Parts: sequence; structure tokens; C-alpha cells
Amino acid sequence: MANPRPTKAIIAAAGFGTRFLPQTKAMPKEMLPIVDKPVIQIIVEQLVAAGVTDIIIVTGYTKRAIEDHFDRNEELETELRSKGKDAYAEILKEIAELANFVYLRQKGTPKGNSRPLLNAKHLLKENEPFFYLFADDFFRCEVPYPQQLLEAYEQTGRPVISAVKVEPNDSKRLGMIDVDGQLDDHTFRVKGLVEKPGPEKTPSLFASAGSFLLTPDLLKIIEQEKTGAGGEIVLADAINEYAQENEVYCRFIEGVWHDAGDKARYLEAIVDHALLDSELGPDFRSYLRRRLEED
Repeated sequence: MANPRPTKAIIAAAGFGTRFLPQTKAMPKEMLPIVDKPVIQIIVEQLVAAGVTDIIIVTGYTKRAIEDHFDRNEELETELRSKGKDAYAEILKEIAELANFVYLRQKGTPKGNSRPLLNAKHLLKENEPFFYLFADDFFRCEVPYPQQLLEAYEQTGRPVISAVKVEPNDSKRLGMIDVDGQLDDHTFRVKGLVEKPGPEKTPSLFASAGSFLLTPDLLKIIEQEKTGAGGEIVLADAINEYAQENEVYCRFIEGVWHDAGDKARYLEAIVDHALLDSELGPDFRSYLRRRLEED
């Protein structure tokens, strides 16, 4: 029997975005723009391209702007059309029609990056696989990165973690993957995850990149609410426990990884997308050359 195809995704979007204060005091970090699109829209578009129809966004009390962004604003659309700006009106309409959106407020203690899964699990069917994405990380890639995770899941029927190759020093700040065997050129079996081990102790140069395709049996471990570092319920801990008796895989994502939760890497994402924009790219590239020559 074929593995059931995931049509639901949970996006964790309840963080305060403290690294971007004071900007994020009034605007959710998930709404930070990559040129003209907020980060969370890029993530949603990638999910929809992989066949997701229902998106559950777990938010906090400061996140109303996310709901407004994916809602229809017929007054604004009408105003744009009255001024002959039909293309913009159509763009706004299409954003609201990308998927069926459900919004939940994160609640409960202990906190941690597994808490959104517990908040949303009642919206999942008993045997339903699902995507789980952090709202900071995304890829620029030809094949949507959720689709790449899906390809690995269709091969294995097991949880799949997105993986990216990083520099040794990056292991000081990222969760690193201990791989144990290779399924194909892009898919590896996971022995476990090690949080911020540093260059001397890292088990590999594969980092977990904040996107997952999970199976419902993993939720049984998360529901136990075992606390780890900082007294939080941590997804990596649940995956490590699960991997002791079950297969877990990682998929090396073909594409350019962007971490929009880090200031320097957020700027890299903006520059990357601006350079590739057919309208903005040529002039922006010339500007950067001139500016670098001045220095």
C-alpha cells in the first residue's frame, strides 16, 4: 500500500523575534520582507507547490498581521482595480486563495519547538503524515523543498528531516545530523541529532534546516512532554528517541538555504533574491559593484 500523501502543514510562528528588535516589536518576524514578499509567504508557496491544501499556523498574541496578510481585503482590491492596478489586486486575491488557513494561539507549558505540534495535533487525522516548518528557514530551489522531503518520504514511509551542508564553524550554532547509512545521493539514514556540538564534536557537516515531514507515530513521544535543554520540549530529543527503534531519514535539499532568523543571513537572502529578480537584478548588481569599489 502506498504511503498516504501529506496535505497538511504546521508552521511554527509564535516566537518573539528578539534578534530583530525593535523592528519586531510591532511586526512579526515572519512578515519581514524578502524584497516584496514576507518570509512566511515564501514558505507557504513552497508548501502549496508540494500539494499542501491546509496550513495550520501556530502564532502568538503579536501575530495578527500574519492572519491579515493571508485574508482577503476586498476594499483594497476594489480600490486597486478602480485605479487600473488590476495586476496588484489579482496578486492579493491569489495570496488569500493559496490554501485553507487555520490559526492557533500557542499555549501550554513547558514551551519548546515541539509545543506547536501539541497545539495542532487535534487537527490531524490518526494516520496522517504532515509537514512541520519553522518560519525562519527556507530554500530557494527549482524543486520546492517540501516536495524534495516528500520524495524521500515516498521512498521510506518514515520521518524526513531537511539537511544542508554547512561549514565546520556553523556547527557551533546549529543542530547537526549524525548520519548512519545512505539510501541514495540525497537521502541518508539518521542516527540522531546533536545540538550545537562545535567543530571538534560534530558528527557530520549536515545541519538540520528547520523543515520536516513527520509521521503521526512520532507525536506519541512528543505527547509525553519530556523536557530537555532549558526545560523545554525539543523536537530533536523526540526524534532521537524515535530513531532508537525506528528509521528516520534526512534529505539533502538541492537549493540555496536561507536562515531569516539571523540578521546577516537575512540580508544575504534579500541580496540573493534581488540579484535574481529579472526587473531589479541588473541595476542592483551594478549598484553593488559600484558600492564595493568605493570601499
